[in-house]
Amino acid sequence: MQTESIIEIKNLQKKFGDHEVLRDINLDVHRGEVVSIIGRSGSGKSTLLRSINLLETPTSGEIDFNGSNILARDFDLQHYRAKVGMVFQSFNLFNNLTVLDNIVVPQQTVLKRDTATAKQHATEILEQMGMAPFVNAKPAQLSGGQKQRVAIARAVAMDPDVLLFDEPTSALDPEMVDDVLAAMSALAHTGLTMIIVTHEMAFARDISDRVVFMDQGVIAEDGSPEQIFNHPQEARTQEFLKRYLNRA
Repeated sequence: MQTESIIEIKNLQKKFGDHEVLRDINLDVHRGEVVSIIGRSGSGKSTLLRSINLLETPTSGEIDFNGSNILARDFDLQHYRAKVGMVFQSFNLFNNLTVLDNIVVPQQTVLKRDTATAKQHATEILEQMGMAPFVNAKPAQLSGGQKQRVAIARAVAMDPDVLLFDEPTSALDPEMVDDVLAAMSALAHTGLTMIIVTHEMAFARDISDRVVFMDQGVIAEDGSPEQIFNHPQEARTQEFLKRYLNRA
């Protein structure tokens, strides 16, 4: 594991009106690391992820990407957004395009790839995701799990440095979750830096290099999966994990 930080978050705060959603968040993510963020609904997990991608503008603090503050006025946001991909709960596919074109068009638009190169790249990734038989299908013809695998393939095809996942299985029927988690597990072994907000505790335990537990807008605990799941230090982490630990 390399120790070089790719994303460094310093004293991050986010307010919606008077409501403080994130409070003094400090987090380093190293290149090639898989970090899972867990916690109750409303603990600030998705807001943190959306702040990293600047879908939400932080109220104060700093987010550094490869040593440059992304909140600085002269920062190249377009380049950053090409390098930091995001997979949403709701897929966000282009319904009028085929599966293949959903992955080809963004490469052409953002990365200026020629059609042949973009198609070859898309085809290879769809194969890895088990979606090669569906290249000519439209999103409406796919199940939720298939749509999410296409959404992941689209994000990966952009060759990002970091991939953010915002509860990628929360909109899926239970029987579709495993295929998506398997696709993400395969990605985790490629050296891609991944930050994953998830309710899938066994997945977070098995796939992550680090697990971050958030509670009421702060990082309450941050450690290895072994430490967080087997030896949580904080009472609130213990309380949150109690149901899971009793089942595991």
